[in-house]
Amino acid sequence: MTDTATQAGLDPATLSDVLRVAGSADFDRWQEQIKRTGGCADPIRLVGATKTLDRATGHVLHAYSTDQEPGGMLRLACGNRRASRCPACAWTYAGDTYHLIRAGLVGDPNKGTPHTVRDHPRAFATLTAPSFGPVHNRPGNRPCACGTRHAEDAPELGTPLNPTTYDYAGAVLWNNHASELWRYFTIYLRREIAKRAGLTQKAAREQSRLSFGKVAEYQKRGAVHFHAVIRFDGPEGPDTPPPAWATLDLLTDAIRAAAARVEVDVPPAGDQPARTLRWGTQLDVRTIKAFDEGEEITEQAVASYLAKYATKAAETTGTLDRRVGNKEAAVLLGVPDHPRRLIEACLDLHPLYPDRKLRDWAHMLGFRGHFSTKSRRYSTTLGALRQTRADYRAAQQREALGLPDPDDAPEATTLTLAHWTYAGHGYTPGESWLAATIHRDIQQNRETAREELPALLELEGAAV
Repeated sequence: MTDTATQAGLDPATLSDVLRVAGSADFDRWQEQIKRTGGCADPIRLVGATKTLDRATGHVLHAYSTDQEPGGMLRLACGNRRASRCPACAWTYAGDTYHLIRAGLVGDPNKGTPHTVRDHPRAFATLTAPSFGPVHNRPGNRPCACGTRHAEDAPELGTPLNPTTYDYAGAVLWNNHASELWRYFTIYLRREIAKRAGLTQKAAREQSRLSFGKVAEYQKRGAVHFHAVIRFDGPEGPDTPPPAWATLDLLTDAIRAAAARVEVDVPPAGDQPARTLRWGTQLDVRTIKAFDEGEEITEQAVASYLAKYATKAAETTGTLDRRVGNKEAAVLLGVPDHPRRLIEACLDLHPLYPDRKLRDWAHMLGFRGHFSTKSRRYSTTLGALRQTRADYRAAQQREALGLPDPDDAPEATTLTLAHWTYAGHGYTPGESWLAATIHRDIQQNRETAREELPALLELEGAAV
């Protein structure tokens, strides 16, 4: 460990702290705590104690106190979904999102959806922002409008050809109202479905239900767009088949028509004119096929795609993943020109539209919505998935301690008393480096296991 830290070129203070932590008597227990968080980058530190009693006799079955832990604290994962803030917790969040979206596509009775949802009409829609001015891009095999054939990772991609004429105010106002555009889209979608089915809106609602699962993604130009799974269900949700008229063609036609109808008006303010915000013309609607149908876009591909972007935000455009209070801060922190101008536009527009809280969301380029959302009956919830994981770990702990399972008794036979106090978060510099090393080792082990899985399955099949 010491040699590795030295080779990493750590500054003397950090190296000294690494040696202090690694040389402590309770280092093994510290490592165990951090491994349980997956190598969390910013763990929550708690101080407290728990005591499990036999309810009938009052006898103490188990007692735990953080007094015996390294530093007198218990460290728990922060749970941050942003990969830029905590890769370990973001990996867990992405996995949960994947299972949530996939359950709504292929079905999983344990997650609230029967396998028959695979037979329901399902579409994958991408709704984008309109143009706010020409930007550098890669239009197929043709050169960009600037005359250059940009590489895929060219830093100028998504930046304006002429920043002085680019509508920065319109771009951040569009981001700021994107969630409202989505809300109106879902309203109009139901109306368009009823219209195409020849039914009243009430009759259409009584015969069918729409379910959604969506994530937000930033384009290189800094504009938000939404990827959404849209599914037709029967009147009682995924447990009932949709009516005969609820076809995939009807659904895709209704999606296009609804997107074209959406308008959100922004009143004039100061030097800003009145605006009518709409979706962009680059609407993409694709059919989602089952795994064995040989189509390009499969259930697994859709779930993986949405899970990937559930952990990313505006920082992918070069902006910050934390709030910025003024224009000078964006300059000092080295934000590239294009996202910096978008941040500045948010700060300039805040006094004109104070109810839109553009200053608070300047680091998000104006967007203030949730990045991962779903309708109530689409599938399970992130909270339910987290609870399942917590219950599993609690059962493991009870088994290790020899405590009774409360589900095995008709009435609770034990009583748990607990007291916890928040004691801060994060690491010392040396702890941070060691935690990052632990996370890297965990990731490498996962990648190795993923690479070896096909070979193991092939060997298992041969043995059978």
